[in-house]
Amino acid sequence: MKVMVVIKADRDSEAGVMPSEQLLTDMGNYNEELVKAGIMLAGEGLHPSSKGVRVRFSRTNRTTIDGPFTETKELIAGFWIWQVQSMAEAIEWVKCCPNPMLGESEIEIRPVFEAEDFGEALTPELKEQEERIRSATETLRNS
Repeated sequence: MKVMVVIKADRDSEAGVMPSEQLLTDMGNYNEELVKAGIMLAGEGLHPSSKGVRVRFSRTNRTTIDGPFTETKELIAGFWIWQVQSMAEAIEWVKCCPNPMLGESEIEIRPVFEAEDFGEALTPELKEQEERIRSATETLRNS
């Protein structure tokens, strides 16, 4: 099962406070453990929302909204994509994670949809298209 592990933002991360050398070291070591275990597929930290934008959709209209965004609890500071055997395994790995923030923090784990989750709506043609897209993105990542 593939999961997205989301590190929630806090006031410090939204203020652009950079992690300490110790936290970078601890996270680097943790990420190496994830890679050695064959779990980590991707992972990145994110700039504060002040450097981001949102695009709001309303039927055919598109509106661009510049950051920063006010609801810190709704923002993310980073993420991983993991391949795990179960949600329980993902939880155990998250519990081993260094605290990503100076104070309290929260990490959310969400399953990623797999093709079979869509049932009959995913026609053979759509499944073939999905496989082509995955193959192309894999090629891009490896180049």
